[in-house]
Amino acid sequence: MSDIENNNLKAEPAAAQPTDAQPLDAAKGAEVMEKFEKESRTRNFDSKWLKRIVYFICLAFTVYHLAYASGIRLLQMVNIKHHAIHVGLILILGFALYPAFKKSSRKKMAWYDWIFIALSVIMPIYVFIRYPVFISTGFAGENIDIILGTILIVLVLVASRRLSGWALPILSVIFLLYALFGRSFPGIFKHRGYTWHRIVTYLTTDIYGIYGTSIKVSATYIVLFIIFGEVMNKCGMGQFFNDIANAIAGHTKGGPAKVAVLASGFLGSINGSAVANVVTTGTFTIPLMKKTGYSKEFAGSVEATASVGGQLLPPIMGAAAFVMAETLGVKYGAIIKAAVIPALIYYLGIIIQVQMRATKDNLNGLPKDQMPKVKDVMKERGHLLIPILFLLYMLIFSGVTVIRGAFWTIIVTIVVAELRPVSRMSFKDICDAFVQAAKSTVSVAMACACVGIIVGVCGMTGFALNVAHAIISIGEHSLMLTLLFTMITCMILGMGLPSIPSYLITATIAAPALVELGQPEIAAHMFCFYFAMFANLTPPVALASFAAAGLSGGSPMKTGWQSVRLALAGFIVPFMFVYNPPLLLENVTFLSGLQVVITACTGVVLIAAAAEGYLMGRLNIPMRVLAGVGAFLLIDSGLWTDLGGLAVLALILLGQKFLFNKKGKPEPQPA
Repeated sequence: MSDIENNNLKAEPAAAQPTDAQPLDAAKGAEVMEKFEKESRTRNFDSKWLKRIVYFICLAFTVYHLAYASGIRLLQMVNIKHHAIHVGLILILGFALYPAFKKSSRKKMAWYDWIFIALSVIMPIYVFIRYPVFISTGFAGENIDIILGTILIVLVLVASRRLSGWALPILSVIFLLYALFGRSFPGIFKHRGYTWHRIVTYLTTDIYGIYGTSIKVSATYIVLFIIFGEVMNKCGMGQFFNDIANAIAGHTKGGPAKVAVLASGFLGSINGSAVANVVTTGTFTIPLMKKTGYSKEFAGSVEATASVGGQLLPPIMGAAAFVMAETLGVKYGAIIKAAVIPALIYYLGIIIQVQMRATKDNLNGLPKDQMPKVKDVMKERGHLLIPILFLLYMLIFSGVTVIRGAFWTIIVTIVVAELRPVSRMSFKDICDAFVQAAKSTVSVAMACACVGIIVGVCGMTGFALNVAHAIISIGEHSLMLTLLFTMITCMILGMGLPSIPSYLITATIAAPALVELGQPEIAAHMFCFYFAMFANLTPPVALASFAAAGLSGGSPMKTGWQSVRLALAGFIVPFMFVYNPPLLLENVTFLSGLQVVITACTGVVLIAAAAEGYLMGRLNIPMRVLAGVGAFLLIDSGLWTDLGGLAVLALILLGQKFLFNKKGKPEPQPA
């Protein structure tokens, strides 16, 4: 289990917690992490010297990336060299930390691991030596380049399989075969085909494949924000989020579920891993939700949907904002501006459903005197907000690069943590956070390297444009049909993958279809990003939902489908901002922006009412169907559709009024 969970479990609470709903123990959290997140299945060496060597390699990994980000002139180099060092280090750590198979020893490395590590060491050295030749020959590739390039591809595929399972390597191999045998494919997917020599040269000796955009964002943005997240968690930010959420909402109706939504949203925005977020906050919130009266499946689904949503929520979005900014070639501020309203609407939908369920089933909050007070929480750990505010200033107002802003934010975090004993870190604590950051980076970075194969093949063959044409032709030039097919494509491609690689694949393959239909690039990419994230919630491969079920004791499949139901607003929001660009705050006036926000929020209320069968009272089946129709009308911000949606809401409210008895209580209605 990562230091995120350990730190939260060891931190002292700001106020007494309920004694009859104890947090789940660390062993349970570790078991769930290992079952649903392959990245947590690392070795624990019995050899002390091997432990120390891996520890110092991890420490060197983090220190190197911090030094590179600081702008030290000695370390400034062309991109491909920096990317080669990054890939070489993650390969070394990947083969050292992760056993080849489930039954492989976790106490020592096999003989073949040493061979893989030796080859991984050779790769960056080879790039440094051969770089002048690459430049002089125009990346033509000689025999030695093809041999070592093939070895690099094999290393990336093997390491990726160890870290994230079979899905991504198999997909990469399929794309390699497509590049080789494209001339044999039918219809629009046919291309001239490429030799292995040309494929390897393109993917391994230039900045378009393994050393391309996906590794660039890993070696610059992702690694820095993982370091930032680990340092923040080491100094107690996770406990701060949990306490402040309890102080704000713990005592309200359905309070523990609202605490889960708030705490998971706050933490998820920083750590970027839905499963890790579920385990970190769920060990506290799920027992409290069950104690309050929520079912096992509903408690798990609340934690899962809120944890996945953290990756959609500014300011950090689990580093996805920086990946998207790099991909689109826009400033970071443009991404968070576009993301903020849809993310808040998504969370509004979850909160409304939680409130409706609590009201319908009369689920009260926890005793207020057992909850921490906002004033006490802020006095104890409120200073930990300073680094986040500093980060926003550096990235939006200072004009410095994202890399430099992230570097200085990490330094500020370490300094600010020293202000109070509760957050103060020793030198060893800082080193441990750096080591954990390296370990956390390996899985994401390895997936990004593997994604580089897919993205590179798409660039060589024009596959992405072919898929775009196919989606558009199937949709028969209907925007709604094209959106539906794009949604399905994104969710299939996103199954079982880490969030950022999932976005990179879907943005490469599916986003061009929406752009071809005239949608702004930022809307197309945000649409793909949402549905790539929701693959974590949707059966049959719903890692976040299944992890939450592991903690709650509920049925994994039932928890998955309950998560889909709870996240219905999130499934509608991407359609809303495609049809209503002002939701992304693009070229919007105050009045037009206010209009679409109001109609979108109204639509979310109707979606929640349809899902929960409750508004002012219980709704029967016809009223629930009517609420769904009203929500659908509010997707498009046209005058008549807005009026139709508002009319539906008014009709339901009037119907509710007549269903109330004289005492003001709703008459029983079928759920």
